[in-house]
Amino acid sequence: MVGYDEVYTRSLADPEGFWREAVQALEWQHPPQQVLDSSRAPFTRWFPDGVLNTCHNAVDRHVHAGRGEQPALIWDSPVTGSQRVLSYVELRDEVARCAGALAGLGVVAGDRVVISMPMVPEALVAMLACARLGAIHSVVFGGFAARELAVRIDDARPKVVVSASCGFEGARLVEYKPLLDRALELASHRVDGCVMLQRPEHPVALVPGRDVDWDEALAAAEPAGCVPVRATDPLYVLYTSGTTGRPKGVVRDNGGHAVALRWSMEAIYDTGPGEVFWAASDVGWVVGHSYIVYAPLLAGCTTIVYEGKPVGTPDPGAFWRVASEHGVKTLFTAPTAFRAIKKEDPKGEHLARYDLASFAALFLAGERLDPDTYEWAADLLGVPVIDHWWQTETGWPIAANPLGIERLATKPGSPSRPMPGWDVRILDEAGAEVPAGTEGAVCMRLPLPPGALTTLWDDDERFVDSYLARYDGYYLTGDGGYVDADGYLFIMGRVDDVINVAGHRLSTGSMEEVLATHPDVAECAVIGVADPLKGHVPHGFVVCKAGAERDEQALAAELVALVREQVGPVAAFKHVHVVDRLPKTRSGKILRATMRSIADGRAYETPSTIDDPAILDEIADALRAR
Repeated sequence: MVGYDEVYTRSLADPEGFWREAVQALEWQHPPQQVLDSSRAPFTRWFPDGVLNTCHNAVDRHVHAGRGEQPALIWDSPVTGSQRVLSYVELRDEVARCAGALAGLGVVAGDRVVISMPMVPEALVAMLACARLGAIHSVVFGGFAARELAVRIDDARPKVVVSASCGFEGARLVEYKPLLDRALELASHRVDGCVMLQRPEHPVALVPGRDVDWDEALAAAEPAGCVPVRATDPLYVLYTSGTTGRPKGVVRDNGGHAVALRWSMEAIYDTGPGEVFWAASDVGWVVGHSYIVYAPLLAGCTTIVYEGKPVGTPDPGAFWRVASEHGVKTLFTAPTAFRAIKKEDPKGEHLARYDLASFAALFLAGERLDPDTYEWAADLLGVPVIDHWWQTETGWPIAANPLGIERLATKPGSPSRPMPGWDVRILDEAGAEVPAGTEGAVCMRLPLPPGALTTLWDDDERFVDSYLARYDGYYLTGDGGYVDADGYLFIMGRVDDVINVAGHRLSTGSMEEVLATHPDVAECAVIGVADPLKGHVPHGFVVCKAGAERDEQALAAELVALVREQVGPVAAFKHVHVVDRLPKTRSGKILRATMRSIADGRAYETPSTIDDPAILDEIADALRAR
């Protein structure tokens, strides 16, 4: 059996030969003759002359292979008491009708469709329907506020929006329609129409001339076939937080994406055709795109779509019930979920109620996996617990323990070793590689493997500036860390001001922009503070304008409400500290890194450039009083 070292070495020494073999797992209208095009470096393209359709490979191909009756999708919604199973043939038929409905609204290949949906089967159907037409979907997490949705509509300029009447946050019903209506009012771009899924828990009045009912539109539509597209054509745009507060539209292509995700399912997750894979995330995030929708279906697996929480819907045994009832082999979720389960059921007593005979592995990602949670989960479950690391931009794991190639030894605190295709290097400020065990900037040598972002939507210059300009020939991840003598990667944290809140990557800059709009706020800063449950939680520090005599608690409440309204409850913004001034360098730069060290109780040196060292004591006092 070929082991990890041999596979990894070959992927870097002969990337074209390595990925040419992976191409064979898919069906192509025109198989690629060229594997890698570097003629416009750093804008390299994989399989540039290949033609395929992602929806065909994720759905129709399995029907044609005689596996149409296999479950493709299992929807489990404890918040509504509902379950639904769609076979591959049923999924194909519904996707074809949805694609026909979108085509009836004028959607053609290359058009954008914004999708803002809860965790229901129709969300996956809409995404696959776009892929079927060669249209570009941009999924927006249903928990985002109207302003955030409007910003994405203006940037993507969609022809159509697909949404629903409501969703659920835990057991709480969230009305989607008012958010959509307000977003369309705020946006400058005008859409041609909206397709609305009426959920029985909360039907709404539709806007005449703009909105069409999902069920009626699909019932009247002619099923649409798969439109062949170039491998380099965009499949989707997924917005991720930028440090400026302006979202970045990560562009994923069709060919490289399909090849990499299909390969990753068996090589990394050791899950193949007919087996049940569950990514307990949301389709609004990259995990949902990659491992709820595309990768499991490309591999012919059964994917779980879960509308619920790890605890409270109804109890800390929720995950065990789903895994037991549906025969889950592999579970992928965020450490936050397991910290929540551990908090509510520290002895794991709920697990004893369920048979997890099929359960083989737990993968965790999205934030740092602390050793306590790792050991608790490993002891409780008795299966491999795999910490792995990747980003919205990369689309699939950079570092992991590849169970389908070779199970490596684990080191708590490390997401193990780089995966085939990812040439990970640790660089110092000058761009030189550092010795093993030395911290630096975590980078990847170009070209990035298939499946990584190809650019940012409508902004090649920002793509280069954000990721490629700092070190010539390298992609900058924005994370700091080191590689030990055994080749294991350790990620120490962000080097910018983007934080992970319960696995959701959010910009502190966007929150600062909101705080700065309050009439009583002169200046502000938001930092991520380590939290045992969520990974990080944002803390805001504000300086009031002169003459603004405000009750601090009342002001804090207004600011919390403001962020909730304009960024959304997903930000978990609850802590505001009113201070006399912010720590700054003499040039005026706010010392956020020093503030984070104080908040997390880490040792720090007072920067020599600080304008007034005494202010650090005030920051410490404010945090102690939280």
